[in-house]
Amino acid sequence: MLYRILVVDDEPSIVTLMKFNLENAGYEVMTAADGREGLDLALTEKPDLIVLDLMLPGMDGMDVCKMLRQEKMDTPILMLTAKDEEFDKILGLELGADDYMTKPFSPREVVARVKAILRRTQTMKPDEGEDDSAILRLGELEIRTDTYDVYARGKQLVLTPKEYELLLYLANHKNKVLSRDQLLNGVWDFHYDGDTRIVDVHISHLREKIEADTKRPAYIRTIRGFGYKLEVPAE
Repeated sequence: MLYRILVVDDEPSIVTLMKFNLENAGYEVMTAADGREGLDLALTEKPDLIVLDLMLPGMDGMDVCKMLRQEKMDTPILMLTAKDEEFDKILGLELGADDYMTKPFSPREVVARVKAILRRTQTMKPDEGEDDSAILRLGELEIRTDTYDVYARGKQLVLTPKEYELLLYLANHKNKVLSRDQLLNGVWDFHYDGDTRIVDVHISHLREKIEADTKRPAYIRTIRGFGYKLEVPAE
């Protein structure tokens, strides 16, 4: 399968470098030089992954990311930022980005990150002919492992690929306390330079979607000073 990558960046040298290396790695690459063009291409061409710069003319990367998620588009987004500020990283993730990289970076690092994201997201998609009855039930929560669907209290939820993967990982380790480092390794597949707040951001997103009351979460418990545990609420 030939994966299609959309690169949205206004720096010609970076676009040229990424396009060259991604094409050499076997991907089909589309490019856009500003946020509006990137948004239009994403919605019409439906790429398998979007590499999105934060600082773009006209419409910035944050707005593009937010609008794509509002359109219920769950394509994984790798956010690029020239800033090394905590605020930028966390805000991007809160708006729906799946991953981020800080400039400058090596071409090899970009290709490796793209491969890792695609590998994780594509393994969650159903195969033809797979049994559609594969359902993981946790109280009023249903995770359909063959169709990448999640239901809470009978209502279908819209999760990003990363949110789904995190929920499935927690569900597969239910009643077990998992540290933030364990979740980083198990879900993100690598360390974020010691930054574990990415876990907290995605946990917050999950709670907003699966919990009836986020102030009194019934499924995902915070274990202070350590991490999180997914429990099945008592009937």
